[in-house]
Amino acid sequence: MNEEKPAVLVEARDGVQIITINRPEAKNALNGAVARGIAAAVDELDASEELWAGVLTGAGGTFSAGMDLKAFLTGDVPLVDDRGLGGITQRPPRKPLIGAVEGWAVAGGFELLLACDLVVAADDARFGVPEVKRALVAGAGAAMLLPQRIPQAVALEMLLTGDPITAARAAELGLVNRLTAPGGALEGAVALARTIAANGPLAVAITKQIARSASDWTTEEGWIRQGELMSPVFGSEDAQEGARAFAEKRPPVWKGR
Repeated sequence: MNEEKPAVLVEARDGVQIITINRPEAKNALNGAVARGIAAAVDELDASEELWAGVLTGAGGTFSAGMDLKAFLTGDVPLVDDRGLGGITQRPPRKPLIGAVEGWAVAGGFELLLACDLVVAADDARFGVPEVKRALVAGAGAAMLLPQRIPQAVALEMLLTGDPITAARAAELGLVNRLTAPGGALEGAVALARTIAANGPLAVAITKQIARSASDWTTEEGWIRQGELMSPVFGSEDAQEGARAFAEKRPPVWKGR
């Protein structure tokens, strides 16, 4: 059944794209419309010459309760081609993406956060991967990626018990970058995104690519690959502008090239 309202809302604020999962009546459960909406939004983010960072959040006080199981039973799955769950778990955007969490981020909703680069959360938010409680596997990234983000024993405890953790515990583990008062996660994430967006966009994108890819490289290969990725940045117009702005004691004006 088609929904009357859009499953995903997208807006721009001062170089920051805000993507909102808009199914609060279903706790922002992920269906095909949500996945396609997120995928289209991050494509716009990466293609835009005016947007330098993105924020992903949920409407109505919940980030996401994960895959919509009712929709799943009808064949409506929240996958987009080879991009994974929600359109981003296997192929995140090139530009930085920040998760802004109010309420619950569990199952597939938690796996969307693992596709984000940074997370800002309200201090009463909750995080979890309860798939084993339903005889399922957290196959949209959590089983593979969570042990890379936090100590393996802690990741296994979350994955094998299915029990949630608090925002404070998530921050202690490094899953959450910043905590806010309830209701403040989006503004906190936008503020962080603006700080990132003020930097050289080519340098930010390539730095993200190197940091995300380095674990797949040997040390020798890493230096080679990093050099290949860095070289165009150092020869870019933005690199010249950064040095010139510093010398002239003025804010830089980036062109993204």
